Amino acid sequence: MKKFVSAIVVILILCSNQLNISAAKNGQLDLKSKGAVLLDSDTGAVLFAKNADKKMYPASLTKIATAIYAIDKGNLDSVVTVSANAVRQDGTRVYLNEGEKITLKQLIQGMLVNSGNDAAVAIAEHLDGSVEQFSVHLNTYLNTTIGVHHTHFINPNGLFDKNHYTTAMDLGIITNYAMKNPVFAEIFGTKVLKWKGQSWKTNILTHHRMLKGELAYPGVTGGKTGYTVKAKQTLATTAANPKIRLTAVVLNSEQPRDKYDDTAVLFDYGFKNFQHATLMQGESYTTDNKQYFPEKNTLITESVKGSTRVINNQGILSIKNTNNGQVIQLVSLKYKEPVPEKVVDIKETSTEKKEQEQTMTYVNAIYGVIIIALAGIIVGVRKKFVRKL
Repeated sequence: MKKFVSAIVVILILCSNQLNISAAKNGQLDLKSKGAVLLDSDTGAVLFAKNADKKMYPASLTKIATAIYAIDKGNLDSVVTVSANAVRQDGTRVYLNEGEKITLKQLIQGMLVNSGNDAAVAIAEHLDGSVEQFSVHLNTYLNTTIGVHHTHFINPNGLFDKNHYTTAMDLGIITNYAMKNPVFAEIFGTKVLKWKGQSWKTNILTHHRMLKGELAYPGVTGGKTGYTVKAKQTLATTAANPKIRLTAVVLNSEQPRDKYDDTAVLFDYGFKNFQHATLMQGESYTTDNKQYFPEKNTLITESVKGSTRVINNQGILSIKNTNNGQVIQLVSLKYKEPVPEKVVDIKETSTEKKEQEQTMTYVNAIYGVIIIALAGIIVGVRKKFVRKL
């Protein structure tokens, strides 16, 4: 009986560590999360979206934005002095001490890998003097540098506030931008972080169960978890195979496992259905007798089952799924200016013709004078010759 019970326990444990993957039905994905987006990490093509532009609470996914802002704007080797305000933060921490001195890079690592709320506030105060001023600068950075317009953050860590919100789409765009930075990408993909602080020395494991390997999924390259009572479960994850790199964001999941299962569904869909191709610089697309072309070789996302390319009269090229007509990506092309034809000015032509005629008359007159002179000379010479005879 004990052996039987043990076998059941082992089976349950194994099952709990397997991702529940649901297939797409009629082109739709059965997701439990209320908001989700799947993007091509390189081209930004939107491969799947569910309530992608609806305002939601991000929880600790906020720290993705804080991290890339700090990497872009700060000196990673600069030394931060931890304030009492940072130490007092609620939730997950890296147990900083007031007055502790620590590098900006280590704080970013502790914030992303262990989701340290104290580290996030220490970063904000170091960069901009206060959390309030940091939030102003962060929102400007997100709007002008990254180009998201439905996000408003009032703190660096994602602790709940009704005025602290974003969307799945904005978070996907922010994550794509951040992943292009090698420092961020390295930290985002860290599974084990050796932490040495004044009060805490340990090996910190990432909270992301797919990245850690507890819920194994091939090709996962990075991730960040989030949770508050109001935001519920949130997750941002990146993954890659030889054909394509993907970014998945899911928001507002009820159960902790839901966000992982949904992410696996998204990645399965993306890897199965999409791949990269290249628009070559020499290609030309014509509409309404206008020609458009890529200014350089341009990476695009297309369906593995085939795609069509349709240009409109504004020079926007739509990459469409051949099977269902879904627009996978839009690419702006450059208008090819036609070679201007030489316009003949009638007045100018008439004037030129008149000038040419006058010139010819003048030349002919000169030739006439020369011929007459030569004739006179010949006649004179002949008379002299006759007299001598």
